[in-house]
Amino acid sequence: MSSYPPLAERMRPKTLDNYIGQKHLVGKGAVLRKMLESGQISSLILWGPPGVGKTTLARIIANQLERPFYVLSAVSSGVKDVREAIEKARNGRFFNSASPILFIDEIHRFSKSQQDSLLGAVEEGVVTLIGATTENPSFEVISPLLSRCQVYVLQPLENTDLKELFNTIIANDIVLQKRTITLKEEEALMRFAAGDARKFLNIIELMLNAHNDDEDIIITNDHVTQLLQENPAQYDKNGEIHYDIISAFIKSIRGSDPDAAVYWLARMVEGGEDPKFIARRLIISAAEDIGLANPNALLLATNAFQAINMVGWPESRIILSQVTIYLATSPKSNSAYLAIGKAQQVVRETGNLPVPLHLRNAPTNLMKDLNYGTEYKYSHDYPNHFVEQQFMPDQLKDAQLWQAQNNPQETRLKERMDFLWKQKP
Repeated sequence: MSSYPPLAERMRPKTLDNYIGQKHLVGKGAVLRKMLESGQISSLILWGPPGVGKTTLARIIANQLERPFYVLSAVSSGVKDVREAIEKARNGRFFNSASPILFIDEIHRFSKSQQDSLLGAVEEGVVTLIGATTENPSFEVISPLLSRCQVYVLQPLENTDLKELFNTIIANDIVLQKRTITLKEEEALMRFAAGDARKFLNIIELMLNAHNDDEDIIITNDHVTQLLQENPAQYDKNGEIHYDIISAFIKSIRGSDPDAAVYWLARMVEGGEDPKFIARRLIISAAEDIGLANPNALLLATNAFQAINMVGWPESRIILSQVTIYLATSPKSNSAYLAIGKAQQVVRETGNLPVPLHLRNAPTNLMKDLNYGTEYKYSHDYPNHFVEQQFMPDQLKDAQLWQAQNNPQETRLKERMDFLWKQKP
C-alpha cells in the first residue's frame, strides 16, 4: 500500500456528480451548480470546518470551467509568492479568455499586507479568487477584499453523507476493492469523524493498516475507539476528541486536580491546539469556576492571554501551565455564574419591567418635569459611600439573585453587604 497516495487523496472527487455533501450549494438548482452550468464564477470565499470539501470544490470549479488553477497556502506563502502567482496568471492569460482561478487555502492566516496585495488583481479580473477558511471571514478577511467576494458556508457532513462516502470508497477505491470490509457498528466511527470527510477516511485507512492484507476487517465501536486511543496523534483540534479533551481539562480545574489539569493541557499542546483557544477557556474557567473566591484568577488568566501573544510558541506552554495549576489549586465559587443565570431567568419570566423613576437619566427638561432622576441619592455623599435606596424594579424589590458561597473572600463580601443593608431581607 505504500506505493499508493493516501486514501483521502485517492478518492478526491473530480466532478460535482461525485462530490458528497453541501447539497445547499451544489445540489440540483443550488447556487454554485447554477454558476458552473452558466460557465461563469465570481470571486468567492468558502467558509467551513476542516474536511468538508473546500479545496476539492475549488478544484472541481476550475476543472469544470477549464481554467488554469493556481494554488497558494497562507501558511507558507508570503506577499512575494502572491505577486508571483498573480504575474504568472497575468502572463499566461490569452486575449479575452476567462481569468485563471487563484486558490488560497487558509486565507484567514494571510496578514493585512498579504490580503492587500490581492486587491488589484481581483478588482481588475486578472484572477478569480477562491479562498478557503475555517474562521469567520467577517473578522479575518479585510473589508475591501471581502466586499469583492461572495461568501458560501460549508457545513459538516451528515452521517448519511459519510455512509455514502463509505459505500463509494468500498466500491471504487483501488485498494479497498481487494479487501473485505464490514461496517458492523458505525456510532464511534461517525462520532470520531465528526462530519469531517478527511478524518473519516483517515480512520478507515488507519484500520486498514492495523490488519494484515489477508484479514477481513469488521468495523465496530470498540475497535474504532481502541485504535484511536492507541494513536495519540489522532487528537484533532476540530473534532469530537478535541471537545472531549477540553471538557476533561476544564473539569479537572473545576475539581481542583492540578495533575490531571496539566496532563490534559499537555495533550492539547502535543496535539497542536491553538494556545489562544486554551487561554480563552482558562479565562472562562477563572470567571465561572473560581469567581469571587479568588478574583485574582481572572486577572492572571487575562494577563496570560496577552502574554502568549507576546511570547509565542513553545514558551507559551509554560504560561498556560502556570495559569492552569493556579486555577486548579484556587478556592472555587460559581456564585457569579449562578447569579447571572438566575437574573436572566427572572428577566425572561418578568419581561421589560420599568426602571424606577429615580434611577432614570434626565437629559431633557421634559424628563426632569416628569421627575426622572429627581429622588436619586448620590452614594458618595453619604458615610461609607452608601445610602439605602431601591435599585430594582418595584416588582422585584425583594429579589435576591447573588448568594455568597462559603469561602473566605465571599464571607467578607457578605459581611459587608449585611452591614450596609441592615433592613434588607
